[in-house]
Amino acid sequence: MKKALCIISGGMDSATSAYIAKSQGYEIYALHFDYNQRTMKKERECFEQICDDLGVKKCKILDVSFIAGIGGNALTDTNLQICKSGLSKEIPNTYVPFRNGIFLSIACALAEVWGCEAIFIGVVEEDSSGYPDCSENFIIQMQKALNLGTKSDFSVEIKTPLVHLSKMQIVQKATQMGVKLEHTWSCYENEDRACGRCDSCRLRLRGFEMAGLKDKIPYQIN
Repeated sequence: MKKALCIISGGMDSATSAYIAKSQGYEIYALHFDYNQRTMKKERECFEQICDDLGVKKCKILDVSFIAGIGGNALTDTNLQICKSGLSKEIPNTYVPFRNGIFLSIACALAEVWGCEAIFIGVVEEDSSGYPDCSENFIIQMQKALNLGTKSDFSVEIKTPLVHLSKMQIVQKATQMGVKLEHTWSCYENEDRACGRCDSCRLRLRGFEMAGLKDKIPYQIN
Protein backbone atom coordinates (compact mmCIF):
# COMPACT_ATOMS: atom_id res chain seq x y z
CA MET A 1 0.00 0.00 0.00
CA LYS A 2 1.35 3.45 -0.87
CA LYS A 3 2.38 5.58 2.09
CA ALA A 4 1.93 9.28 2.81
CA LEU A 5 3.60 11.27 5.55
CA CYS A 6 1.06 13.88 6.64
CA ILE A 7 2.23 16.94 8.53
CA ILE A 8 -0.62 17.58 10.96
CA SER A 9 -0.52 20.69 13.13
CA GLY A 10 -3.87 20.07 14.78
CA GLY A 11 -5.52 22.72 12.64
CA MET A 12 -8.39 22.50 10.20
CA ASP A 13 -6.30 22.67 7.02
CA SER A 14 -3.76 19.98 7.89
CA ALA A 15 -6.50 17.66 9.17
CA THR A 16 -8.45 18.02 5.93
CA SER A 17 -5.28 17.45 3.91
CA ALA A 18 -4.67 14.19 5.79
CA TYR A 19 -8.24 13.03 5.19
CA ILE A 20 -7.75 13.70 1.48
CA ALA A 21 -4.59 11.58 1.55
CA LYS A 22 -6.52 8.72 3.09
CA SER A 23 -9.31 9.09 0.52
CA GLN A 24 -6.68 8.74 -2.22
CA GLY A 25 -5.65 5.34 -0.91
CA TYR A 26 -2.57 6.27 1.09
CA GLU A 27 -1.63 4.61 4.37
CA ILE A 28 -1.21 7.54 6.74
CA TYR A 29 1.95 8.24 8.72
CA ALA A 30 1.43 11.36 10.81
CA LEU A 31 3.99 13.93 11.93
CA HIS A 32 3.53 16.78 14.41
CA PHE A 33 5.95 19.47 15.57
CA ASP A 34 6.23 21.09 19.00
CA TYR A 35 8.10 24.38 18.74
CA ASN A 36 7.06 26.11 21.99
CA GLN A 37 4.22 27.94 20.30
CA ARG A 38 1.59 29.54 22.52
CA THR A 39 -1.03 26.86 21.88
CA MET A 40 1.37 23.91 21.80
CA LYS A 41 -0.52 21.78 24.34
CA LYS A 42 -3.88 22.25 22.58
CA GLU A 43 -2.41 21.61 19.13
CA ARG A 44 -0.81 18.38 20.32
CA GLU A 45 -4.11 17.27 21.85
CA CYS A 46 -5.88 17.94 18.55
CA PHE A 47 -3.16 16.09 16.61
CA GLU A 48 -3.71 13.02 18.78
CA GLN A 49 -7.49 13.21 18.28
CA ILE A 50 -7.10 13.56 14.51
CA CYS A 51 -4.77 10.55 14.45
CA ASP A 52 -7.38 8.53 16.35
CA ASP A 53 -10.11 9.67 13.96
CA LEU A 54 -8.02 8.69 10.93
CA GLY A 55 -6.66 5.46 12.35
CA VAL A 56 -3.11 6.36 11.31
CA LYS A 57 -0.51 3.65 10.79
CA LYS A 58 2.20 5.47 12.73
CA CYS A 59 2.50 8.87 14.37
CA LYS A 60 5.44 10.88 15.63
CA ILE A 61 5.78 14.11 17.62
CA LEU A 62 9.11 15.92 17.25
CA ASP A 63 10.54 18.61 19.50
CA VAL A 64 11.76 21.46 17.31
CA SER A 65 11.90 24.06 20.07
CA PHE A 66 15.00 25.57 18.45
CA ILE A 67 12.48 27.47 16.29
CA ALA A 68 11.45 29.45 19.37
CA GLY A 69 15.14 30.20 19.93
CA ILE A 70 15.30 31.81 16.49
CA GLY A 71 12.45 34.11 17.48
CA GLY A 72 11.11 36.92 15.34
CA ASN A 73 7.46 35.93 15.63
CA ALA A 74 4.54 36.36 18.01
CA LEU A 75 3.65 32.66 18.14
CA THR A 76 6.74 31.81 20.19
CA ASP A 77 7.68 35.21 21.66
CA THR A 78 5.13 36.23 24.28
CA ASN A 79 6.76 39.66 24.46
CA LEU A 80 5.22 40.34 21.06
CA GLN A 81 1.51 41.04 20.88
CA ILE A 82 -0.51 39.09 18.34
CA CYS A 83 -2.17 41.57 16.02
CA LYS A 84 -5.97 41.55 16.25
CA SER A 85 -6.73 44.51 14.01
CA GLY A 86 -8.00 42.38 11.17
CA LEU A 87 -6.58 40.93 7.96
CA SER A 88 -4.30 43.15 5.89
CA LYS A 89 -1.88 42.93 2.98
CA GLU A 90 1.11 43.05 5.32
CA ILE A 91 2.67 39.78 6.48
CA PRO A 92 1.69 39.60 10.18
CA ASN A 93 4.07 38.96 13.07
CA THR A 94 2.56 35.48 13.44
CA TYR A 95 4.69 34.43 10.45
CA VAL A 96 7.33 32.04 11.79
CA PRO A 97 10.41 32.50 9.56
CA PHE A 98 10.77 29.61 7.10
CA ARG A 99 8.69 27.30 9.31
CA ASN A 100 7.30 25.21 6.47
CA GLY A 101 10.76 24.92 4.94
CA ILE A 102 12.06 23.54 8.24
CA PHE A 103 9.06 21.24 8.62
CA LEU A 104 9.33 19.88 5.09
CA SER A 105 13.07 19.25 5.41
CA ILE A 106 12.54 17.19 8.56
CA ALA A 107 9.48 15.48 7.06
CA CYS A 108 11.53 14.49 4.01
CA ALA A 109 14.18 12.85 6.18
CA LEU A 110 11.49 10.89 8.00
CA ALA A 111 9.72 10.01 4.74
CA GLU A 112 12.98 8.57 3.45
CA VAL A 113 13.35 6.43 6.59
CA TRP A 114 9.71 5.30 6.57
CA GLY A 115 9.51 4.77 2.81
CA CYS A 116 6.77 7.32 2.18
CA GLU A 117 6.37 8.43 -1.42
CA ALA A 118 4.32 11.54 -0.66
CA ILE A 119 4.26 14.32 1.92
CA PHE A 120 0.91 16.01 2.47
CA ILE A 121 0.90 19.50 3.92
CA GLY A 122 -2.15 21.74 4.36
CA VAL A 123 -0.72 25.00 3.03
CA VAL A 124 -3.22 27.52 1.69
CA GLU A 125 -2.14 30.30 -0.65
CA GLU A 126 -5.41 31.70 -1.93
CA ASP A 127 -7.09 32.63 1.36
CA SER A 128 -4.47 33.00 4.07
CA SER A 129 -2.35 35.55 5.92
CA GLY A 130 0.12 35.82 3.03
CA TYR A 131 2.91 33.70 4.50
CA PRO A 132 5.63 33.29 1.82
CA ASP A 133 6.25 29.62 2.72
CA CYS A 134 2.63 28.75 1.89
CA SER A 135 2.89 29.60 -1.80
CA GLU A 136 2.64 27.01 -4.55
CA ASN A 137 5.90 28.19 -6.10
CA PHE A 138 7.75 27.72 -2.81
CA ILE A 139 6.45 24.15 -2.56
CA ILE A 140 7.50 23.36 -6.15
CA GLN A 141 11.03 24.62 -5.54
CA MET A 142 11.22 22.88 -2.17
CA GLN A 143 10.28 19.55 -3.73
CA LYS A 144 13.12 19.90 -6.24
CA ALA A 145 15.59 20.59 -3.44
CA LEU A 146 14.40 17.67 -1.32
CA ASN A 147 14.77 15.20 -4.16
CA LEU A 148 18.23 16.54 -5.01
CA GLY A 149 19.33 16.04 -1.43
CA THR A 150 18.16 12.46 -0.90
CA LYS A 151 19.26 9.04 -2.13
CA SER A 152 18.94 8.32 -5.84
CA ASP A 153 16.52 5.45 -5.21
CA PHE A 154 14.19 7.67 -3.16
CA SER A 155 11.73 10.20 -4.53
CA VAL A 156 9.02 12.14 -2.74
CA GLU A 157 6.18 14.35 -3.97
CA ILE A 158 4.85 17.20 -1.86
CA LYS A 159 1.06 17.21 -2.07
CA THR A 160 -0.85 20.42 -1.33
CA PRO A 161 -4.52 19.62 -2.00
CA LEU A 162 -5.80 22.85 -0.41
CA VAL A 163 -3.34 25.38 -1.77
CA HIS A 164 -5.84 27.10 -4.10
CA LEU A 165 -8.98 26.71 -1.99
CA SER A 166 -10.70 29.38 0.06
CA LYS A 167 -11.50 28.79 3.72
CA MET A 168 -15.15 28.41 2.75
CA GLN A 169 -14.23 25.65 0.30
CA ILE A 170 -12.04 23.97 2.90
CA VAL A 171 -14.87 23.96 5.43
CA GLN A 172 -17.20 22.53 2.80
CA LYS A 173 -14.73 19.83 1.73
CA ALA A 174 -13.92 18.90 5.33
CA THR A 175 -17.62 18.58 6.14
CA GLN A 176 -18.26 16.44 3.06
CA MET A 177 -15.37 14.14 4.00
CA GLY A 178 -16.48 13.75 7.60
CA VAL A 179 -13.55 15.60 9.18
CA LYS A 180 -14.36 16.24 12.83
CA LEU A 181 -13.58 19.94 12.78
CA GLU A 182 -14.42 20.20 16.46
CA HIS A 183 -11.23 18.20 16.99
CA THR A 184 -9.14 20.93 15.31
CA TRP A 185 -7.81 24.22 16.64
CA SER A 186 -6.87 27.41 14.82
CA CYS A 187 -6.46 30.11 17.48
CA TYR A 188 -2.96 31.54 17.77
CA GLU A 189 -3.34 32.74 21.36
CA ASN A 190 -5.66 30.67 23.58
CA GLU A 191 -5.95 26.98 24.41
CA ASP A 192 -9.31 26.94 26.20
CA ARG A 193 -11.59 29.29 24.29
CA ALA A 194 -10.49 30.59 20.88
CA CYS A 195 -10.02 34.37 20.88
CA GLY A 196 -12.02 34.87 17.68
CA ARG A 197 -9.93 37.95 16.81
CA CYS A 198 -6.53 36.78 15.60
CA ASP A 199 -5.99 36.30 11.85
CA SER A 200 -6.35 32.54 12.09
CA CYS A 201 -9.62 32.73 14.03
CA ARG A 202 -10.99 35.37 11.66
CA LEU A 203 -10.20 33.25 8.60
CA ARG A 204 -11.74 30.15 10.19
CA LEU A 205 -14.90 31.94 11.33
CA ARG A 206 -15.31 33.60 7.94
CA GLY A 207 -14.98 30.21 6.25
CA PHE A 208 -17.70 28.71 8.40
CA GLU A 209 -19.96 31.74 7.95
CA MET A 210 -19.61 31.73 4.15
CA ALA A 211 -20.26 27.98 4.10
CA GLY A 212 -23.43 28.54 6.11
CA LEU A 213 -22.20 26.34 8.96
CA LYS A 214 -21.52 26.81 12.67
CA ASP A 215 -18.14 26.16 14.19
CA LYS A 216 -18.43 23.86 17.20
CA ILE A 217 -15.28 24.90 19.04
CA PRO A 218 -15.69 27.39 21.94
CA TYR A 219 -14.95 31.09 21.40
CA GLN A 220 -14.56 34.04 23.74
CA ILE A 221 -16.88 36.01 21.50
CA ASN A 222 -20.36 34.97 20.33
